[in-house]
Amino acid sequence: MSHFHGLRGNRLNQVALIGVVMPAMMSMGYNQGVLGGVLTMDWFQEQFPQIDVNDALPAERHHKSTLQGTVVALFAAGGLLGALACIGIGDVLGRRKTIRIATVIHMIGAFLGTSSFDMAQLVVSRVILGFGCGAQLATVPVWQSEISPATKRGAHVGMTGVFVGLGLTLALLMDLGMSFVDRSVSWRLPLALPIVLCLPVLVLTSRLPESPRWLVQRGQCPEAREVIAGLRHTSPDTEVVEKEIEDVLSSLAIAGKGSFAQVFQMGHQRIFHRASLAAGCLVLLQLTGINCITFYSTTLFQTHLHLNPITSRILAAVYQFSGTIGGIVCVFTIEGFGRRFLMLMSAGANTICMILVAALSSPPTNIASHAAVVFMFLFHFSMMVGFGGIPFLYASEIAPLSIRATINGIGSAIWWGLSVLIALVTPIAFNAIEWKYFIIFAVLNAVTIPVIYYFFPETAGLTLEDIDEVFITSTGVLDSVHVAKRMKQESGIPRAREEARPEKGNETQPRTSGSE
Repeated sequence: MSHFHGLRGNRLNQVALIGVVMPAMMSMGYNQGVLGGVLTMDWFQEQFPQIDVNDALPAERHHKSTLQGTVVALFAAGGLLGALACIGIGDVLGRRKTIRIATVIHMIGAFLGTSSFDMAQLVVSRVILGFGCGAQLATVPVWQSEISPATKRGAHVGMTGVFVGLGLTLALLMDLGMSFVDRSVSWRLPLALPIVLCLPVLVLTSRLPESPRWLVQRGQCPEAREVIAGLRHTSPDTEVVEKEIEDVLSSLAIAGKGSFAQVFQMGHQRIFHRASLAAGCLVLLQLTGINCITFYSTTLFQTHLHLNPITSRILAAVYQFSGTIGGIVCVFTIEGFGRRFLMLMSAGANTICMILVAALSSPPTNIASHAAVVFMFLFHFSMMVGFGGIPFLYASEIAPLSIRATINGIGSAIWWGLSVLIALVTPIAFNAIEWKYFIIFAVLNAVTIPVIYYFFPETAGLTLEDIDEVFITSTGVLDSVHVAKRMKQESGIPRAREEARPEKGNETQPRTSGSE
């Protein structure tokens, strides 16, 4: 475990990022976007006429739209269950083992979807596929944040948004290419690709390091020293490694033994406050309206903006790629501008774009509806700059170590729950109120601005243990923003952690018997 096949320092972090995080998050994005294009394929509609909306009679359209939304939403429903499962197993099995189990389930779901011949099998495959993706999404960003150095944590975890965007783009390009194939492979091959993406995740997680913070939490400090030394490219007995171990130990001493009940208690570390922020930033991501377009991008362009099938697929792929560019901008600006600034600017731009999309989409036969496509691209770009990867990063940063997996599981479950709601409601809403649906998200994006400004403290440049200190020092829900600003201007080890730091020799007993 100590040598990691000769990989150390930046190279070890890069292999973790490219070999595990990238394929896991690409597969997540791919699964979100691939069915939107498959739904309009002739061979898929022939196999599953129950959800063929394009050729439905007026009397059947509402029923088939509802059924189609249900099939799409089952992926998110499975994701919700997968995230909830991580609440119970994430801190027990560890990050790597949880990721491997989730990946196997993910692959089983993809295989069942690819081999579907009736609606029942398709339905089951969507739930299983979502379960695997949900567990991955609840665990991979946590693992990545816990092995990354503080100065690169934002960029590393922020790449989540880029990878999800690449997966979405790949899904739409695959749909476009396979739409010219006149056989059932036209939709079966796109549904099979996640199996390939999952293979490196399954192989490399058994060879890359476990989270050193989880190892310390489990009382495995010697192993944690080896991991930190490998990640920081130094020796296990150096001061850098010693300080990081002691910081984690002191945070655990303050937090006590983690339990699910702690999530709903304020306590010295303001656990409930932090859990609310972790879940809240993921809720704000859903309220941008991203999934109302992402889930149905091809269908939206073809059915509601009346563009031809080929043009719709091309535009859907360009739409996804515009988000990838936004995610790249996020990676290069997240540490310089900070999480709060990017989210605030993104929410403002999202509001403007949604208003213009609504205005230009009415009436649907108007040539101006074509201009609405441009603002959909701009919306996806701005959304990914501030909300593509930041909410998942922020949720993993803001949670205390002792119950980090639990809080991230809850936050991810809420995110998936809203995905279910949006996937179910969107086809019905587009059929009922059409362009007015975008106005709802314009308002929600506008409301997001003051929420972020007043409630969400900046975490850029702070270690995960420094973030603990922000909340220990805070006196109320509005105070943490000001405390974080002050801490960024100060140097040295926060006093509360210094006082709580255990004596050397007791480091194999990181937990205290008391609770918050």
